Amino acid sequence: MITGRRDPYRLAGADDAAQRAFLFAAVEADAKAVAVLEAARALALPDAWLVAGAIYQNVWNALTGRPPGHGIKDYDIAYFDAADLSYEAEDAVIARCAPAFAGLGAEVEVKNQARVHLWYEARFGAPYAPLSNATESLQRYAADAHRVAVRLGEAGGLDLAAPRGLDAIFRMEIRPARPEADTREFRDKARRQAAIWPELHLSAYCA
Repeated sequence: MITGRRDPYRLAGADDAAQRAFLFAAVEADAKAVAVLEAARALALPDAWLVAGAIYQNVWNALTGRPPGHGIKDYDIAYFDAADLSYEAEDAVIARCAPAFAGLGAEVEVKNQARVHLWYEARFGAPYAPLSNATESLQRYAADAHRVAVRLGEAGGLDLAAPRGLDAIFRMEIRPARPEADTREFRDKARRQAAIWPELHLSAYCA
Protein backbone atom coordinates (compact mmCIF):
# COMPACT_ATOMS: atom_id res chain seq x y z
CA MET A 1 0.00 0.00 0.00
CA ILE A 2 1.32 3.44 -0.93
CA THR A 3 0.00 6.16 1.35
CA GLY A 4 -0.32 9.84 0.62
CA ARG A 5 3.16 10.25 2.07
CA ARG A 6 6.38 9.55 0.21
CA ASP A 7 6.77 6.02 -1.10
CA PRO A 8 7.52 4.03 2.09
CA TYR A 9 9.44 1.42 0.07
CA ARG A 10 11.78 3.92 -1.56
CA LEU A 11 14.91 2.46 0.06
CA ALA A 12 14.08 -1.20 -0.54
CA GLY A 13 16.98 -2.62 -2.51
CA ALA A 14 19.12 0.46 -1.89
CA ASP A 15 22.81 0.10 -1.09
CA ASP A 16 23.86 -0.75 2.43
CA ALA A 17 25.34 2.68 3.15
CA ALA A 18 22.07 4.47 2.33
CA GLN A 19 20.03 2.06 4.44
CA ARG A 20 22.43 2.36 7.39
CA ALA A 21 22.39 6.15 7.28
CA PHE A 22 18.58 6.21 7.22
CA LEU A 23 18.36 3.72 10.09
CA PHE A 24 20.81 5.65 12.25
CA ALA A 25 18.93 8.90 11.65
CA ALA A 26 15.60 7.21 12.48
CA VAL A 27 16.90 5.83 15.78
CA GLU A 28 18.65 9.08 16.73
CA ALA A 29 15.40 10.99 16.10
CA ASP A 30 13.74 9.03 18.92
CA ALA A 31 14.76 10.77 22.15
CA LYS A 32 13.73 7.76 24.23
CA ALA A 33 15.88 5.39 22.18
CA VAL A 34 18.87 7.71 22.56
CA ALA A 35 18.29 7.97 26.32
CA VAL A 36 18.13 4.18 26.61
CA LEU A 37 21.37 3.81 24.65
CA GLU A 38 23.12 6.42 26.78
CA ALA A 39 21.90 4.85 30.01
CA ALA A 40 23.01 1.37 28.92
CA ARG A 41 26.50 2.68 28.25
CA ALA A 42 26.64 4.61 31.53
CA LEU A 43 25.60 1.47 33.41
CA ALA A 44 28.53 -0.38 31.78
CA LEU A 45 26.42 -3.41 30.94
CA PRO A 46 28.65 -5.96 29.20
CA ASP A 47 28.11 -6.40 25.45
CA ALA A 48 24.88 -4.38 25.64
CA TRP A 49 22.76 -3.55 22.59
CA LEU A 50 19.38 -2.02 21.87
CA VAL A 51 17.65 -4.67 19.81
CA ALA A 52 14.74 -5.27 17.45
CA GLY A 53 11.50 -3.28 17.69
CA ALA A 54 12.80 0.11 18.81
CA ILE A 55 15.06 0.05 15.75
CA TYR A 56 13.01 -1.38 12.90
CA GLN A 57 9.80 0.29 14.06
CA ASN A 58 11.52 3.67 14.14
CA VAL A 59 12.68 3.03 10.58
CA TRP A 60 9.07 2.25 9.61
CA ASN A 61 7.97 5.48 11.28
CA ALA A 62 10.52 7.50 9.34
CA LEU A 63 9.64 5.76 6.05
CA THR A 64 5.91 6.39 6.48
CA GLY A 65 6.04 9.92 7.90
CA ARG A 66 4.99 8.96 11.42
CA PRO A 67 6.66 10.56 14.46
CA PRO A 68 9.65 8.93 16.17
CA GLY A 69 8.59 6.44 18.82
CA HIS A 70 5.12 5.95 17.32
CA GLY A 71 3.75 2.49 18.14
CA ILE A 72 6.83 1.39 20.07
CA LYS A 73 5.73 -0.65 23.09
CA ASP A 74 9.09 -1.07 24.78
CA TYR A 75 12.84 -0.77 24.40
CA ASP A 76 14.79 -4.01 24.73
CA ILE A 77 18.39 -4.11 25.94
CA ALA A 78 20.24 -7.37 25.36
CA TYR A 79 23.50 -7.85 27.23
CA PHE A 80 25.83 -10.80 27.70
CA ASP A 81 27.39 -11.84 31.00
CA ALA A 82 28.35 -15.49 31.42
CA ALA A 83 30.08 -14.96 34.77
CA ASP A 84 26.94 -15.72 36.77
CA LEU A 85 24.00 -17.39 35.02
CA SER A 86 21.68 -17.36 37.99
CA TYR A 87 18.27 -15.73 37.88
CA GLU A 88 19.30 -13.74 40.95
CA ALA A 89 22.27 -12.20 39.15
CA GLU A 90 20.15 -11.11 36.19
CA ASP A 91 17.48 -9.77 38.54
CA ALA A 92 20.13 -7.74 40.36
CA VAL A 93 21.22 -6.18 37.05
CA ILE A 94 17.59 -5.33 36.22
CA ALA A 95 17.18 -3.71 39.64
CA ARG A 96 20.41 -1.72 39.14
CA CYS A 97 19.18 -0.50 35.77
CA ALA A 98 15.69 0.48 36.92
CA PRO A 99 16.54 3.93 38.35
CA ALA A 100 18.38 4.92 35.16
CA PHE A 101 15.35 4.10 33.03
CA ALA A 102 12.66 5.26 35.46
CA GLY A 103 12.27 8.77 34.11
CA LEU A 104 12.11 7.91 30.42
CA GLY A 105 8.37 7.39 30.19
CA ALA A 106 8.97 4.11 28.41
CA GLU A 107 9.16 0.45 29.34
CA VAL A 108 12.70 -0.90 29.12
CA GLU A 109 13.37 -4.65 29.26
CA VAL A 110 16.87 -5.86 30.11
CA LYS A 111 17.83 -9.48 29.45
CA ASN A 112 21.07 -11.44 29.83
CA GLN A 113 21.48 -13.41 26.61
CA ALA A 114 24.00 -15.70 28.28
CA ARG A 115 21.21 -17.44 30.21
CA VAL A 116 18.39 -17.59 27.65
CA HIS A 117 19.06 -21.28 27.01
CA LEU A 118 18.23 -22.02 30.65
CA TRP A 119 14.57 -20.96 30.38
CA TYR A 120 13.68 -20.85 26.69
CA GLU A 121 12.56 -24.46 26.18
CA ALA A 122 10.29 -24.45 29.22
CA ARG A 123 8.61 -21.28 27.98
CA PHE A 124 8.48 -21.89 24.22
CA GLY A 125 8.75 -25.66 23.87
CA ALA A 126 11.89 -25.76 21.73
CA PRO A 127 15.56 -26.23 22.67
CA TYR A 128 17.86 -23.21 22.56
CA ALA A 129 21.61 -23.68 22.27
CA PRO A 130 23.80 -21.46 24.46
CA LEU A 131 24.98 -18.22 22.91
CA SER A 132 28.53 -16.86 22.84
CA ASN A 133 27.66 -13.14 22.68
CA ALA A 134 24.67 -10.82 22.70
CA THR A 135 24.33 -10.24 18.96
CA GLU A 136 24.47 -13.97 18.17
CA SER A 137 20.92 -14.00 19.52
CA LEU A 138 19.79 -12.05 16.44
CA GLN A 139 20.26 -15.20 14.37
CA ARG A 140 17.49 -16.85 16.40
CA TYR A 141 14.88 -14.12 15.86
CA ALA A 142 11.70 -15.04 14.04
CA ALA A 143 11.93 -12.67 11.04
CA ASP A 144 14.78 -11.05 9.15
CA ALA A 145 13.32 -7.61 9.87
CA HIS A 146 13.74 -8.30 13.59
CA ARG A 147 17.44 -9.14 13.31
CA VAL A 148 18.98 -5.77 14.08
CA ALA A 149 20.77 -4.15 17.02
CA VAL A 150 22.56 -0.87 17.71
CA ARG A 151 24.72 0.55 20.46
CA LEU A 152 26.67 3.75 21.02
CA GLY A 153 30.08 3.43 19.41
CA GLU A 154 33.34 4.18 21.15
CA ALA A 155 34.15 6.97 18.67
CA GLY A 156 30.63 8.41 18.66
CA GLY A 157 27.71 7.53 16.46
CA LEU A 158 26.12 4.10 16.41
CA ASP A 159 27.43 0.59 15.90
CA LEU A 160 25.15 -1.74 13.96
CA ALA A 161 24.64 -5.51 14.03
CA ALA A 162 22.43 -6.91 11.27
CA PRO A 163 23.45 -10.45 10.32
CA ARG A 164 20.87 -10.71 7.53
CA GLY A 165 21.22 -7.15 6.29
CA LEU A 166 18.59 -4.43 6.41
CA ASP A 167 16.52 -4.92 3.29
CA ALA A 168 13.64 -6.76 5.00
CA ILE A 169 13.16 -3.70 7.22
CA PHE A 170 13.10 -1.37 4.23
CA ARG A 171 10.77 -3.68 2.30
CA MET A 172 8.55 -3.46 5.41
CA GLU A 173 8.24 -7.21 5.21
CA ILE A 174 7.40 -9.58 8.06
CA ARG A 175 7.83 -13.25 7.19
CA PRO A 176 8.98 -16.15 9.39
CA ALA A 177 12.67 -16.78 8.81
CA ARG A 178 12.27 -20.53 9.25
CA PRO A 179 9.31 -22.94 9.51
CA GLU A 180 9.46 -23.30 13.29
CA ALA A 181 9.15 -19.52 13.65
CA ASP A 182 5.65 -19.69 12.19
CA THR A 183 3.84 -19.73 15.51
CA ARG A 184 0.56 -18.27 16.69
CA GLU A 185 2.54 -15.75 18.72
CA PHE A 186 4.42 -14.68 15.58
CA ARG A 187 1.21 -14.27 13.57
CA ASP A 188 -0.53 -12.33 16.33
CA LYS A 189 2.46 -9.98 16.63
CA ALA A 190 2.51 -9.46 12.86
CA ARG A 191 -1.18 -8.56 12.85
CA ARG A 192 -0.75 -6.13 15.74
CA GLN A 193 2.08 -4.42 13.90
CA ALA A 194 0.09 -4.23 10.65
CA ALA A 195 -2.66 -2.41 12.53
CA ILE A 196 -0.11 0.27 13.45
CA TRP A 197 1.84 0.26 10.18
CA PRO A 198 -0.65 -0.79 7.45
CA GLU A 199 2.09 -0.45 4.83
CA LEU A 200 3.62 -3.72 6.07
CA HIS A 201 3.86 -6.74 3.80
CA LEU A 202 2.90 -9.83 5.79
CA SER A 203 3.05 -13.49 4.90
CA ALA A 204 -0.32 -14.49 3.44
CA TYR A 205 -1.21 -16.56 6.49
CA CYS A 206 -0.52 -13.63 8.83
CA ALA A 207 -2.89 -11.27 7.03
